[in-house]
Amino acid sequence: MKRLSAIFSLIALLAFQACEGPMGPPGPPGLDGLDGVTIVGKAFEFGGNFTAANDYQISFTFPSANLASDKVLVYLLVGEFEGEDIWRLMPQTYYLDNGILVYNFDFTRRDVICFLDGAIDPSTLGSDFTQNQIFRAIVIPADPANFRMDYSYYSATMEYYGIEEEDFIKTYPRN
Repeated sequence: MKRLSAIFSLIALLAFQACEGPMGPPGPPGLDGLDGVTIVGKAFEFGGNFTAANDYQISFTFPSANLASDKVLVYLLVGEFEGEDIWRLMPQTYYLDNGILVYNFDFTRRDVICFLDGAIDPSTLGSDFTQNQIFRAIVIPADPANFRMDYSYYSATMEYYGIEEEDFIKTYPRN
């Protein structure tokens, strides 16, 4: 009996594998002629000096206004290793002997402002914290389809958005 049951089960399994159901509903319309569109973010490099005269702020105005839904990431150049720049996602916090220093930023559709913040008197900072600071601003198209990504990894962010070194519009000379 077990053998007969196994044979009928095998026949039923093979018979049902060949069945097809009705066609499902159509999917949402795509972009005509654009299969797998990649949206590239805009990339800018800028810099300057944090001084009392500029209220310890460095601002950059975008060449054209961004969309209201766009977001901006800002990275701070913190050094170099084996010929490669080292970038850190802001805000960046430093715990110094005389207080806490935070490199922070805010943005609008038209500009981004980097500023010194924290529980420290910025006039007491050495030039390595205030002079010739270089930043990279990446305008990210905000799309609900974008998954949650860890933007703190500079190289992964650049790779995901297809941004190359030559894509950066550089407005501040490096020393």
